[in-house]
Amino acid sequence: LFGGSAGREGTALQMAASIADLFTNPFKLTAANKRIFILSAVAAGFGAVFGTPWAGAVFAVEFVFAKRVQYNAILPVLLASFGAHYIAQIWHAPHTTYFISTHLHLSGMNLLYSILAGCVFGIGAALFVLCLKYCTGVFNRLLVYPPLRPFVAGILIALAVWLLGTTQYIGLGIPSIVASFDTGFPLHFFAIKLMFTVVTLSGGFKGGEVTPLFVMGATLGSALSLLIPLPTALLAGMGFVALFAGASKTPIACTIMAIELFGYESAIFIGIACCISYFVSGKKSIYNIHI
Repeated sequence: LFGGSAGREGTALQMAASIADLFTNPFKLTAANKRIFILSAVAAGFGAVFGTPWAGAVFAVEFVFAKRVQYNAILPVLLASFGAHYIAQIWHAPHTTYFISTHLHLSGMNLLYSILAGCVFGIGAALFVLCLKYCTGVFNRLLVYPPLRPFVAGILIALAVWLLGTTQYIGLGIPSIVASFDTGFPLHFFAIKLMFTVVTLSGGFKGGEVTPLFVMGATLGSALSLLIPLPTALLAGMGFVALFAGASKTPIACTIMAIELFGYESAIFIGIACCISYFVSGKKSIYNIHI
């Protein structure tokens, strides 16, 4: 029930980093090598789960070293990300395929629409980060005893599902992402999914923010197709990565991810949306990394 508001992909990144950390002491790694080792694990988890090894490698470096790239970490994270990706292929682990059928010609208006969409995704990312921080503070302040937090959050989510009479806002959300490339979603889907995700994570259910942000971004992009004259699939794909780019402060990795998932034809429009989302969303990130 509650796994849908916090996706398995985020769990995979956490598990990969945690497993890597177990090996740092036996091998007596220095602080710098330990950092690279954990980053390589994060890259491996990202590359294997999403089938995007290039994005996984860049993500591992970018979300920690946004202002100062550690160049000696690039080769290890690349090897880890591609190695994990190929192992997942050998094991026949499937990845969801997304398809943008309509490709736009480069024009001033299309670029302007991409900038406008990026602004909306940036605002959405900022809203998620602020709501998560505020709601976490409320849970921590009102429920001092930590085990009570997931108990209360679980009751709130169960009641909300019962009142709404549908389970479409919980679960992993992959069907919603796939549908968003073909169908215009209502704007309230984004708002309700955000609410479920924030309560789930604030209450102590730790499964990750990655997939929920992909769901929110794709469905928000789909809803924008009613206002912005761009193809629904393009806006859904744009939101898929741009909302996460703003929330995680990883616009380069998200642009590369879009190329690996959707092809290079729409890269210019999606890349612009990712960068604009990054700037509009402010300085706060869902990640507070100290390694």
